[in-house]
Amino acid sequence: MLGKRLQDLREKAGLSFEEAGRALDVTHATVRRMEKAEVGLKIPYVEKLLGVYGVTDPAEVEGFLTLAREANRPGWWHRFRDVLPEWFSAFVSLEGEANLIRAYEPHYVPGLLQTEQYARAVLRAGMPHAPDADIDRAVAVRRERQSLLSRDRAPLLWVVMDETVLRRPIGGPGVMREQIAHLVEATALPNVRLQIMPFAAGPHPAMYGPFHIFRFPLPELPDIAYAENLVGASYFDQRDDVSAFLEALDRMCAQAAPAQTTEAFLGGIRKEI
Repeated sequence: MLGKRLQDLREKAGLSFEEAGRALDVTHATVRRMEKAEVGLKIPYVEKLLGVYGVTDPAEVEGFLTLAREANRPGWWHRFRDVLPEWFSAFVSLEGEANLIRAYEPHYVPGLLQTEQYARAVLRAGMPHAPDADIDRAVAVRRERQSLLSRDRAPLLWVVMDETVLRRPIGGPGVMREQIAHLVEATALPNVRLQIMPFAAGPHPAMYGPFHIFRFPLPELPDIAYAENLVGASYFDQRDDVSAFLEALDRMCAQAAPAQTTEAFLGGIRKEI
């Protein structure tokens, strides 16, 4: 995120990569890598760039430098590098920084709302050859992620979930009943909004697959959309791309069952299992 902010500041200042690089006495590639978060942010470099870009307010400069120092510290997920794909590490970082997380999920209960046994069954299906120890560590990552919903200044999680998710038997009837009960409890949280897209609603704008949208407390940071596939993921921060995801999700929220009916919907399905 800080790389994106540096990019925005450079572009507002009307400077090229080459011009910014000359101010630091480094190559243009170094500036480009800083903006793409491919290297750590050296505090002296950041401080000098802020001056070059016209950011002179002491409080704003110190705030940016504080964020840069925090960004250079390894996140909690680094200790799970052995079971966490590199392309998913960025997702966990964005998830932890966002103040609004919106998502559409047609296949599984979102990771932030999964019970341990449901998560274990999902992970085993996705990693059929992994040793049990790796599954245990992957479950631990998921549980650690879930702690953000109960922290101070927790993000708002707003999910549209397809009815298919509730009908798909994951881990057996007992696991599904426990998972649905957990979803009912989650809907009581002030920062969780869950809507179900019922079969009866027919086709909708996002039938191509799941995605997330992250929004951040700093208004100058763009929304970021995330779409996952079998071997990786794509991140989108260009306005037109993100707008397409937002429009689809807004239309789906209007088409799905209202959040006020979710508890009754879940209760009805749980009785059928």
